[in-house]
Amino acid sequence: MPGNHEIFYSASGKRAILVADDEKINREILHAILESDYELLFAQDGLAAFDLLLEYRDTLSLVLLDLNMPRMSGQEFLRRKKADPLLQAVPVIVLTSDQEAEVESLRLGAIDFIPKPYPKPDVILARVQRTIELSEGRNLIRSTEHDPLTGLYNRDYFYSYAEQFDLHHKGTDMDAMVIDVNHFHLINERCGKAWGDGLLSRIGAQVREAVRAQGGIVCRRAADTFLVYCPHREDYEAILDAASQRLTGAGDAAASRVRLRMGVYSRVDKALEMERRFDRAKLAADTIRNNYSRSIAMYDDALHQSELYAAQLTDDFYEAIAQGQFTVYYQPKFDVRGDAPLLSSAEALVRWRHPALGLISPGKFIPLFEENGIISALNHYVWRAAAAQIRDWKERFGFVLPVSVNVSRTDMLNDELPDVISGIVNEFGVSPGDYLLEITESAYTDDSDHIIATVKELRARGFRIEMDDFGTGYSSLAMLSKLPLDVIKLDMTFVRNAFGESQDVRMLELILGIARHLGVPVVAEGVETAEQARCLKGLGCEIIQGFYFSRPLPPDQFDKLIAERAQVHSAAPSVFSKQSAAGRVF
Repeated sequence: MPGNHEIFYSASGKRAILVADDEKINREILHAILESDYELLFAQDGLAAFDLLLEYRDTLSLVLLDLNMPRMSGQEFLRRKKADPLLQAVPVIVLTSDQEAEVESLRLGAIDFIPKPYPKPDVILARVQRTIELSEGRNLIRSTEHDPLTGLYNRDYFYSYAEQFDLHHKGTDMDAMVIDVNHFHLINERCGKAWGDGLLSRIGAQVREAVRAQGGIVCRRAADTFLVYCPHREDYEAILDAASQRLTGAGDAAASRVRLRMGVYSRVDKALEMERRFDRAKLAADTIRNNYSRSIAMYDDALHQSELYAAQLTDDFYEAIAQGQFTVYYQPKFDVRGDAPLLSSAEALVRWRHPALGLISPGKFIPLFEENGIISALNHYVWRAAAAQIRDWKERFGFVLPVSVNVSRTDMLNDELPDVISGIVNEFGVSPGDYLLEITESAYTDDSDHIIATVKELRARGFRIEMDDFGTGYSSLAMLSKLPLDVIKLDMTFVRNAFGESQDVRMLELILGIARHLGVPVVAEGVETAEQARCLKGLGCEIIQGFYFSRPLPPDQFDKLIAERAQVHSAAPSVFSKQSAAGRVF
């Protein structure tokens, strides 16, 4: 282990000490005692000493300070030092014969005293060494317990201090709060990391100032997430307002509006682990992630029940996989280019029939499994079921219907993904060209170079790629022209908005124009009426999916569609079997 003298601050390899005393004899005595072990600086008055402290604050290990000096007294030296955060880490030993001055000196930040006349050299050396060691240890602890950007506690120390507070205030009701910056990653991209760091520092300082008077403590848990633990209060709006002050100013137009949101777990259950208390506050904050009419959300009984429900789904997941509680349904996609719609492919969609909870909507369990990192196991289950179904239909009807399966962002970051999917289609004797992979547009923005490389590898193996939820991500037009894709799948929100109250299809026209430019077909999902289908066909949309044609069906009900399509499969080419002007094969 490192020894106590392996941290050095001066070029000579010795710790540096500032000796401030107007008496020459005192300076000479201390020089004789300390010179062999320390590098020494000397000042004959308080003002010169303070100037040296400012100049060498980063390398000084100790100040030996006389109280009675010209131009600036030792007490004034201590006051100025205490007021400057950059100087507070340098310890001071007061040199005095005035015992009455000791209490005031301690209040002003002195660490120890050496009386005058001086004691034996060994006593002085021992006090100097001990003070430096204690100070270095304290500064080391401070450096590890604080976030270097904001100066706030880091998460581990914050939880520890919060637990200590509870031990000494057992009867005090406490609140746990989480403050997040909405879409902080976009702020960093638009304004630069330096601007973003400055923003986080301002938020941290303002939150700390807002809760300090009531005994609250603050930490920065992650990039843009701040935690507050304080005695119960009701003025949450005031805290958020204080945190939001002066976040943008002159010259910050590029930053647009910076919006904060807060989740509050009021009057926490102290039987819960500290981290779980803040998980509840974070859960509340996440309920208003994209809600621009609300900035504060409270953790309440409804959220508690939702949390219990989510925990049960997560706990039951692997047993559900083992028992086959998940069923893969298939929603047909129809080619509408001809006079009559023609079944061209299907999307595999999973349903969960829980033995106790009944039929569970995928909108509830899929986001949960994505958040908990277990979505890949469910995807593998669906991938295998879809491949087996393609083979089953081929064997029974002599007709191959392409099926698309969803690939999550988590899956896309797996280097073995191409081998895994290739292994599945090979196992069931399915052609890669009949196994469509749906990848959300937003996935391309997460480590895009890696994702694009994976997609290129999959396409090289014969798989076709559908960009799902097109228009909801952050892809630029320039980026889209470079993305490897075979089909664009229009997010259903565009269909709903275009045929809603506004009856404005200009956005649809724009996206279909982009698809034509890229030379790829478009699938419109969520189509519910004949009017929507006619309009989309008129705008040039090739494939339609939605309740207008069919809800997702279990395999036995889908068989009828397969039988009908098998009879006419040679009458018209599939939109997926042509070659585009861009050279992509579908």
